[in-house]
Amino acid sequence: MPETGDTGTTVGEAALPSPRKQEAVPGLALGLVLLSAGPVVILALLIVVLSFLSPYFLTGRNLSNILAQTAVISVVAMGQHLVILTRGIDLSVGSNVALASVVGALSFHAGAPAFAVIAVMIASGAAVGAINGLFYVFGRLPHPFIITLATLSIAKGLALRLADGRAIPGMPDTIDALGREAVWGLPGSVFVVAGVAAVLFIMAKTMVWGRWIYAVGGRPDAAVRMGIPVSWVLVSVYVISGLCAGIGAVILAGRTDAGSPLFGNQLELDTIAAVIIGGASFLGGRGHLGHALIGALMIGVIRNALNLLNVNVFFQLIVIGVVIVIAVESDVLRNYLEGRVRVMQAGRQS
Repeated sequence: MPETGDTGTTVGEAALPSPRKQEAVPGLALGLVLLSAGPVVILALLIVVLSFLSPYFLTGRNLSNILAQTAVISVVAMGQHLVILTRGIDLSVGSNVALASVVGALSFHAGAPAFAVIAVMIASGAAVGAINGLFYVFGRLPHPFIITLATLSIAKGLALRLADGRAIPGMPDTIDALGREAVWGLPGSVFVVAGVAAVLFIMAKTMVWGRWIYAVGGRPDAAVRMGIPVSWVLVSVYVISGLCAGIGAVILAGRTDAGSPLFGNQLELDTIAAVIIGGASFLGGRGHLGHALIGALMIGVIRNALNLLNVNVFFQLIVIGVVIVIAVESDVLRNYLEGRVRVMQAGRQS
């Protein structure tokens, strides 16, 4: 007769997980895989469906337009992605792009060569990012929402003042080429996006800094105990977010051959949406650089499709909002399933 524990449960039975537990973990794990692959699957389905709804969608010209139109969102969203990985947010990116474009236009009219104009625009973006990071960390603000909301207003006001409230036409030919000309059938801005993505990917994968970002976002208290320089990691991601805004300003100025204080309206919402739609988490410590690019492409495809289908422009805002809600709920569901998997795995090992 088998031995029994104090509760009357057979010891041999207690040592083995029940069939229900054995089946539950693979099922939950499958759900997690589907949620993780969800953005890619949805993007693929969108492309397939839209190719049937509009004969113009898969034309080379239209696809090139989508890539060109999403280039700015893609670059700036990659910087926003790093910020969100650390449980932060950067609301200033749109105004940062506007200010950088105005500074670039003014420097061009002052006689600066193309490389100097580009450097000034990127430096302007990085400066705003540094202010965000330094004030948030060393000013001991409770949340980056506060300082980035302040710099959103300050940068926009400064751009309007410097430009006297109007666009400033004229950019160097090199910048115009980046924004307008095609290389091997692809917009030049696509190669800028690819270059930024490659640099950030290499930094995240080969430098200890990349692991620190995930540690700071995933377990801030544990990161401090491990001796990670949390303060400077946080400052660095805001500086990079500003750098990406400056690069985005270069692309946008090239497309329009101008600098304008009106650039970047709602860009902060688009970049946050791109990161979250792509599958990153507001809770920090989870995400991949590709998530930002996938999310940016989804936004570009949705807007392009609604234009091709002659849908009212105001309805586009509603659609993007609904997609964001779905993406956030998917993140909540993913967190729940991960918790269930951990509980089930612990039960199997006990």
